Amino acid sequence: MGAGPARAGGQIEEPLADSVRSALGSAIANAAPPVPEFRDSASYLAYLRWLGAMSPRLARRKLELQDRKEFLQTVWYESRRAGLDTGLVLGLVQVESGFRKHAVSAVGARGYMQVMPFWSRLIGDGDASKLFHMQTNLRFGCVILRHYLERERGDLFMALGRYNGSRGQAPYPNAVLSASRNWQWVDPGPPQAAPPARSAST
Repeated sequence: MGAGPARAGGQIEEPLADSVRSALGSAIANAAPPVPEFRDSASYLAYLRWLGAMSPRLARRKLELQDRKEFLQTVWYESRRAGLDTGLVLGLVQVESGFRKHAVSAVGARGYMQVMPFWSRLIGDGDASKLFHMQTNLRFGCVILRHYLERERGDLFMALGRYNGSRGQAPYPNAVLSASRNWQWVDPGPPQAAPPARSAST
């Protein structure tokens, strides 16, 4: 899909303490590739089950299997890196851009997570065009949402409002939380082995 109007609203530029600016800048600058790492094989298999469950849900929005895999892998990586729930991040992307990589809002917010260009100047290298790059956009969005969560002392409702520039108002947080239900997943665990067949009685 091409560029098009996205949800109105956007983050509001606010003064940042030098320590906060430095911390956010460091979080953005870490250019590790979005390849999930797992502590053991069970964690890796759980990730594969998540990927297998999410891909069909995204099929109407991203037709190519490889595109879906790369997008979901990056969401997993960046949300976990920022300490965010993957379902929440996917719900936010759904509301903000409808999963359109080149979406631009009426106020100039860009990409999947509708990041305002001023963030490139505050904590990036100043090149706002990079906000259309998948990993860059998802990393900025996740780092910004984590920053707002910390500012709001863990209050997700208020943090989501701040993300959209509508702090304290219900429509946007409610929309994201509702959309996130489409992307929740409970790991059913590995398939259970079938019990051995009982021999026929003679």
